[in-house]
Amino acid sequence: MELIDFVSVGFFLLIAVGLSLAQRSGFQQGQDPKRFQRQQSSAFAPWQEVQSPQASSSFRLPAMSLAGVEPWKLQDSGSSQSKQLMQAPMAPLTWHFPVVPEEPQQPDVPLELHVPAPAQSIAAQCGESSVHVEVKRDFFGTGQLVNPSLLTLGGCAAVGEDPEAQVLIFENELQACGSSLTMTANELVYTFTLLYTPEALVGTPIVRADAAAVGIECHYSRLHNVSSSVLMPAWVPFAATKVEEDVLVFSLKLMTDDWLFKRPSNQYFLGQFLKFEASVKQYNHVPLRIFVDGCVATAVPDLNSAPRYSFIENNGCLVDSKLTGSTSSFMRRVQNDILHFQLETFKFQRANSSLVYITCALKAVMASTPISQEDKACSFANGWLSADDHDQMCMCCDSTCGSSRMRALSDSGLVSEGKATIGPIVVSD
Repeated sequence: MELIDFVSVGFFLLIAVGLSLAQRSGFQQGQDPKRFQRQQSSAFAPWQEVQSPQASSSFRLPAMSLAGVEPWKLQDSGSSQSKQLMQAPMAPLTWHFPVVPEEPQQPDVPLELHVPAPAQSIAAQCGESSVHVEVKRDFFGTGQLVNPSLLTLGGCAAVGEDPEAQVLIFENELQACGSSLTMTANELVYTFTLLYTPEALVGTPIVRADAAAVGIECHYSRLHNVSSSVLMPAWVPFAATKVEEDVLVFSLKLMTDDWLFKRPSNQYFLGQFLKFEASVKQYNHVPLRIFVDGCVATAVPDLNSAPRYSFIENNGCLVDSKLTGSTSSFMRRVQNDILHFQLETFKFQRANSSLVYITCALKAVMASTPISQEDKACSFANGWLSADDHDQMCMCCDSTCGSSRMRALSDSGLVSEGKATIGPIVVSD
């Protein structure tokens, strides 16, 4: 019992000294005295009363907490997160992922593919021993002129060119330039190949046209005598026959003052001008040029009736301007297959009516044919002037400019002739 009491007293003194040191230490650290006092009270709270040694043979050690330890050091690991949650509220986030803009929808667009139509750029004329071929340099009808060296007829180059009409001319013997002969029961057929071989554009490896091969045939009927005497062919060349079968369509009509439309009325007053447009439909032909060989005005539809006034004659000389001093004239030509001319209105002096009928002789020649005294359009205004800028061909208008006989195709390029009549035209005072 004495030993136990001694130990108890010594332990108590040790605790008291330790608490005094802890209190002193905490107070010296600059704590608030009142706060320090509360901490000390809480430090003594876990102490339990020490039982007297007389009451029991055992005793309990006090549940002592470490004094002087800052409370914030005793917080668990989650205290830092709690501290962050207690901070002042932050501004809400305004950033967001960029939105991909939507492409506008393509509307339905109607599209119709146009298949290119074959260009009518080749014409052939078959003679007794040769073939004559004319090819437009606008070979494909696209407005682009091909290089003449790229076009050959059976390997033979062109023998000439019409620079004004932009036409290449080939002239080959029937049995030359790679031709082939086929014999049937009724015909001899010579076949040629017109070949276009494109080359790369200058400075580039590209071409804008395909190679083209066009077959040309000359057909001859096998109508002849087989004997030792000289053969006198009785057949007509195939090309000439085709020209006669493929009749051209000539047109003569009255036009409005601006030459743009057909005039809806045939009524005129003296002092006005009759504006005529002569034209020819080319269809499958090579380019053609139209001329007005002659025009006659009558009071009735009969061409041979009287009174009768011839105001274009001598193969295209408009003589009204010279005979009457009027300003009747051919207009400057702007298109080969169309020719415009104007005639000042008039009335027949002793006719019972004011009606006038106009009948004109029209003709079409190949555009590659040069302007000549027989193929011209001339007006008089202080001298004879040509609608085709070949005034020298009009000098014969005061005399004779050729015969009126029908000329062969090989003579001057004549393709066809025709007549057209307009009337009645009513001319009032």
